[in-house]
Amino acid sequence: MKAVIPVAGIGKRLRPHTHTSPKALITVAGKPILGHIVDSLVDMGVTELIPIVGYKGDQITEYLTDTYDMKINFVYQQEQKGIAHAVDLTRQYADNSELIIILGDTIIDTDFTKIPEAGDFVLGVREVEDPKRFGICEVDGGVISSIVEKPDDPKGNLAIVGLYYFKDSAPLFEACRAVIDRDIKTKGEYQITDALSLMIDSGTTFVPYEIDGWYDCGRVETLLETNRVLLEGVKNGAHGKNSVIIPPCFIDPASTIENSVVGPYVSVAAGCSITDSVVKNSILNDGSSLSNVVLDSSVIGAGAEVTRSSSILNISDDSQVDLG
Repeated sequence: MKAVIPVAGIGKRLRPHTHTSPKALITVAGKPILGHIVDSLVDMGVTELIPIVGYKGDQITEYLTDTYDMKINFVYQQEQKGIAHAVDLTRQYADNSELIIILGDTIIDTDFTKIPEAGDFVLGVREVEDPKRFGICEVDGGVISSIVEKPDDPKGNLAIVGLYYFKDSAPLFEACRAVIDRDIKTKGEYQITDALSLMIDSGTTFVPYEIDGWYDCGRVETLLETNRVLLEGVKNGAHGKNSVIIPPCFIDPASTIENSVVGPYVSVAAGCSITDSVVKNSILNDGSSLSNVVLDSSVIGAGAEVTRSSSILNISDDSQVDLG
């Protein structure tokens, strides 16, 4: 089985972090967003990855090739024209194969191994409170009868979560090409929901697969919320010198904590240093350093240094903050 992962987006809502790193490599609960996604795909039995890269794609390439021992074909999307356009670019690697597509900016909690058992063409779905923000599908008799992208007048609240399975991908690529050739755009882009609608009109039967959890990582607030959810139940035996660790936390063993209180809901990446500080509900990326800090609801970029601060911070890589 092959997996297409669109990760070409700029991630404007996660600035300033995405000024220096692609959104898919932002850390949450101890590993990059993309790491959570690929680990689930590997458990499912995926043997080949087809990432669609763009903005800072070299970092995506380096991370995947260094972390995973599997076949990876990178596809470059030079211009952001929508998911249907992105998928169409992968045709040479993915056409006529068993395929799963998963968007690279959300973490999905479900048993991936059961998705192929649901049917030959499967869409991951979940009920949402604001259906105008999502692709919404209607279900009739256990199958999906229609799909509308970000409807102005929603007929329901069952959202497509960015998880698509195709026992045979050939009809998908035909539909994506038709969307582009006919210049079918919704909200100014070539949407995969329009391609799926063409497939339904042509007789393809899609079944809904309700997932257990769908965690948005597109904004700092939702990133921290996702971090809290994923840390529940984590037990890694972390400790520090003259320090108190309040679970749940993820603390990389290649980090140091002294004279501090850390937790709950804190992710500490490799190479971090926390000294004489109190930290909760926060994410510290690789090599960041805190000294004499009281921190809550914050995201600290890789290599950033924070000294003598008591605040909520959202600072990017290699920054320095000293409020002494």
